Amino acid sequence: MINKDFNTSLQLSKNNLDKFLEQNEKLYRFAIVSAIKLSLFDEALLLSNRLLKKYNNATSYEIIGNVYYAMNNYKKAIEYFESSYLANAKPTSLISLVNVLYAYLNQKEKAIAYLETFIRLHGCKKIVCDKLISFYREQKNINGMISILKIQANTSDNIIKKYKTLQLLTSSLEGKDIQLAIKFLEKNKIDNTKLLALYEKVGAYQKALDLVRKIYIETNNDILLGQIAILRFEIAPNKKNILKHVIANFELALKATNNPSYKNYYGYLLIDYGINIKKGLRLAKEALDSASNNIAYMDSVAWGYYKLKQCSKAFEYMNKVINQIGTDNKEIKLHWEKIQKCQE
Repeated sequence: MINKDFNTSLQLSKNNLDKFLEQNEKLYRFAIVSAIKLSLFDEALLLSNRLLKKYNNATSYEIIGNVYYAMNNYKKAIEYFESSYLANAKPTSLISLVNVLYAYLNQKEKAIAYLETFIRLHGCKKIVCDKLISFYREQKNINGMISILKIQANTSDNIIKKYKTLQLLTSSLEGKDIQLAIKFLEKNKIDNTKLLALYEKVGAYQKALDLVRKIYIETNNDILLGQIAILRFEIAPNKKNILKHVIANFELALKATNNPSYKNYYGYLLIDYGINIKKGLRLAKEALDSASNNIAYMDSVAWGYYKLKQCSKAFEYMNKVINQIGTDNKEIKLHWEKIQKCQE
């Protein structure tokens, strides 16, 4: 059915080439496209050469390039795509050219050079910059990606697009140097959630705590109290002195969320410090129910059973942990040794 439609379009276009002179160029294009779709490449080539003789312009060159591209004759396609681009310097003509250079002729550096030159001469048109970023990403050229993303971020008037560009720029910076990403986010103040994650990733817990407290004051979101509790406990020199505050924060946070990592962390504290072992074990088991293969949650459950002197249960869970990760972690090793002795 589709071929029949293209065949009809081809015949109608050819039959009317000399009847409607004002539409002559457009009819040629319809005929050529239909011939390509029908794989009538010789006819498409014949028509496109006639088109070029009558209308010597960038579009005609690009159409012949498309015919050769459909024929898998990429070297000939490039000749015409280059002529088209030189005639009009349009982004769409450039994209046709660089796609063939990069993907089919393995002239990757030449394709990239074309895009870089266009941006220097004509600015960062979205279609061109996006294409260059995709090439840079494939080449793992982080510096190149960063340079173009910065241009896009500085020239975009669309708030949503600008934000997405800045997020991609942050990810690119992180891939190169996490400290660069942190400095960028600190300076531009565009994504506190990401900045918080990076602080935690590099162990900058005091900065993370200061930031999450700031976000909590701005949002009054009790869920953040769980993160505040964890960070405060991690950096405290005397952890016993702040347990009451940490517990209070976890209680408020868990009224606002069922976050399993909060449940596990809080549960482990209740178990390890002997504050409320049964409650701690219940929380750790709830966390494990939501992620049955989580090693940290299994360890907390095992430790809870150990503290309740239910040694066989403790061994059952701890054995799963050891089978998966061994005893390289000091805390895991300590738990395993104590639970094994409990079994004896």
